Amino acid sequence: MNRSPLHGFNDSFGARFTGFGGWEMPVQYTSVLEEHRAVRDSVGVFDVSHLGRFELTGPGSRKALRQLLCNDIDRIEPGKCQYTMMLNPQGGVIDDIIVWWLAEDLFWIMPNAANQDRVMKAFNAQPNTCATDIQMDTAFLALQGPNARRLYEDVVAKPPGRFANAKQDFEGSTLTVAGTGYTGEAGVEICVAPTHAQVLLERLVEAGARPAGLGARDTLRLEAGFPLWGQDLDETTTPIEAGLRFAVSMDHDFVGKPSLEAQIEDGVERRLSGFILSERGVPRTGHELRTTTGASGAVTSGNHSPMLGTGVGLAYISPPVEPGTEIEVIIRDRPVAGLTAKPPLHLA
Repeated sequence: MNRSPLHGFNDSFGARFTGFGGWEMPVQYTSVLEEHRAVRDSVGVFDVSHLGRFELTGPGSRKALRQLLCNDIDRIEPGKCQYTMMLNPQGGVIDDIIVWWLAEDLFWIMPNAANQDRVMKAFNAQPNTCATDIQMDTAFLALQGPNARRLYEDVVAKPPGRFANAKQDFEGSTLTVAGTGYTGEAGVEICVAPTHAQVLLERLVEAGARPAGLGARDTLRLEAGFPLWGQDLDETTTPIEAGLRFAVSMDHDFVGKPSLEAQIEDGVERRLSGFILSERGVPRTGHELRTTTGASGAVTSGNHSPMLGTGVGLAYISPPVEPGTEIEVIIRDRPVAGLTAKPPLHLA
């Protein structure tokens, strides 16, 4: 099993580890609740070195991105980032991805950890492209929270704006930084050489960032309503069903486009909805959900919300319903009442 370059630091900070995508990563340091609240209230720092990342170069790079991904890279420019997806011919999500456009014909592609090899292989099969794995040559940190950008500026430099990227110097090393994240808070994600990763992490923690594990990262993204590939997204779900139409550009040709065109024209039979429970209970993946309108579905992601103090989740509901619809989630053979809600759930 792979280990992060920061494994020693994580261990010395009391991390509890778990296996994730072939990596041994910190799931928590003190408690998920404390780490979650630190990110919502101030600033936390995550070691996310398990996440996929590879460099794409060559004169065919932009054409490959437009062919393989449903968002259109021509919507942005060098120095910007874009959320997008790789689809199968049926419009199902092979992976959801962040693209960092660093310079002309130079891109960093950020797939999910489990899909790194598959996505790289697809790009390498395109003409005039070269996809090079950088996962093992870098550490990856996510600094997140309302105070994250100010803290980063105190330690390193003024951070790039939301969905922008930049190269910055840090104590003799070059950081590649983007204004992205997976928590619903402001912040930056940072690629750093393994030789400087621990020094950077130590500086961030000394300045006030609280180490946080993958447990808090999951509850944060769920409160924010961000889908997780493998649970809320997979090859049987489309971006239209998942409420991700904003990340689809129908102005260019890409794999899966005809299927999405038909779905947009005909309408969807189900849609991913957020919900908040009004009674005690913790929803989990697979729990049955039903509504007072006769619609039904199943929970894809669910947990206790540290900020709301109640259960929240995401579920595909058929036929689609509006926010505010009364629901019941069947938890241990007991119906638990709640309402559908538009994310971010902790602000609903």
